[in-house]
Amino acid sequence: MGNLPKVSVVMITYAHEKFIEQAINGILMQDCDFEVELIIANDCSPDKTDAIVQNIIATHPRATCIKYTKHEKNLGMMPNFVFALKEAKGSYIALCEGDDYWTDKTKLQKQVYFLENNKDFSISFHNVKIINENEPRSQFLSNLKSQKEVTTIMDLAIENFIYTTSCVFRNNLKNTIPAWFNNLPLGDYPLHMLNAQFGKIKYHQDVMAVYRIHNIGVWGANSNIINYPQWIKLIELIRQEFAPEIQYLLNMQIIKLIKVLLNDEVLSDQKKRELYFKVSEIFSSEELVKQNFKLQKKLDTYQSIKFLFVSIIYELASRIGFKNRNKQIN
Repeated sequence: MGNLPKVSVVMITYAHEKFIEQAINGILMQDCDFEVELIIANDCSPDKTDAIVQNIIATHPRATCIKYTKHEKNLGMMPNFVFALKEAKGSYIALCEGDDYWTDKTKLQKQVYFLENNKDFSISFHNVKIINENEPRSQFLSNLKSQKEVTTIMDLAIENFIYTTSCVFRNNLKNTIPAWFNNLPLGDYPLHMLNAQFGKIKYHQDVMAVYRIHNIGVWGANSNIINYPQWIKLIELIRQEFAPEIQYLLNMQIIKLIKVLLNDEVLSDQKKRELYFKVSEIFSSEELVKQNFKLQKKLDTYQSIKFLFVSIIYELASRIGFKNRNKQIN
C-alpha cells in the first residue's frame, strides 16, 4: 500500500440507515489498480446509521480503506461536507452521499484513467439513473442525449448538469476551501464551479450510479417553491467569487428561476413582490427589465405586482436623473 491513496471518496451521511450499506458497498466493490480511501462523515445521525457502518467496518474484507467519523454533535450538512473534504488525501476526489450508490465496479478506474491522461480536464462526470423512493416506477436519466461530451465553466454557469454521485475531480482545492462555503444551502454546485476554474469537464455517457429522491433528502422531493429560492440564494452567495462574464451567466440563472416561480399559482403575492425586487437589483434600467425579463406579460395578471413594478421603474428612473417620481400611479 502506498503512502497516500490515489482517490478519496467523500461520503457524508445523516439518517441514512435505509441506504448507507448499499452506498458503502458500491465503493468497496470498485475494481481499480490504485489505492482508494473512503471517508465517511456521519453528522450525528439519530437512527441506526452508525451501527450499520460499524458492522461493515468490522466484517467487510475491504473495510480497511474506510476512514470513519461520527460527530458527537450535529454540525449541519455544509460544515460536515467541508470537514469530509478536508480529510481527503487523494490526488482525486469522488463524491457519493450516503443515500446514493454506485452500480459500475469500473467507475473509478474509467474516470481516473481519463483524468490521468488528459491534464487539461479538471472534472469527470457521467450519466446517472434517478429513482424516486415514493414512486418506484418513476425512473429517468440525469443527462439527455444532447449533453455535450466536453464543457467548461461557462456551460456550468448556465446550469448545473453534474450530479454529485457521478463526479470525480482533481484535488486542486485541498485545504483551501473558502470560509463562505459553510454558509451555503448546498455544496455540490459551488464545488463544481470552483473546480471548473482549473480545466475542462468531461462527460461519460455510461450510467454508473443511482441518485435517490426521497423524503429525507434535502432537495429531490421538494417542490420548486422550496428548491428554487434556495438555489437563488446559493447563486447570490457565490457569484462574486467569479469573473464578470461568469457572474452574468449566474445572474441569468436567477432570472430563469424567477420566471418559473412567477408562473406558480401557489406562490404568494408577497413572495412574488420579493422576486421582482431581485430583478430590480440585477437590472439597472426599465429597458433592460423589459428586454431581458419580459415582465409586462405578468403585469396584466398580477395587479398588485403591476403597482410594485411601476414603483420600481420610477425608483430606477430617479436614480438616472428623472424627476417625475410623484406621478400618479393608476
